Amino acid sequence: MTDVNDITLDDFTLDSNTPDIIKVSARSRSTAVAGAIAGVIRQYNRAEVQAIGAGAVNQAVKALAIARGYLERDEIEIVCTPYFTEVDIDGSERTAVRFLVEPRYALAH
Repeated sequence: MTDVNDITLDDFTLDSNTPDIIKVSARSRSTAVAGAIAGVIRQYNRAEVQAIGAGAVNQAVKALAIARGYLERDEIEIVCTPYFTEVDIDGSERTAVRFLVEPRYALAH
């Protein structure tokens, strides 16, 4: 029996209807990233945002807050689950922060 604490997000296989990871850099425009997040949530019902470095994480968090406002107009409330993951960049392993973004429920009026 597998302990629930031993399960990671990487243990789940993603099907072909899964969107690409939205990669954010320190130079990314937060409003553009927010639009991408909102569009992916509307189309796929989930999104993953990845950032490496403090500046990139800052832009990603701002984009998530802005996307929340965009989606609120459509009565979609989002929740974000942050986690660390290792990524290979040009043969070098780096630690990235990823945010799993999913709708919670329709907003109550």
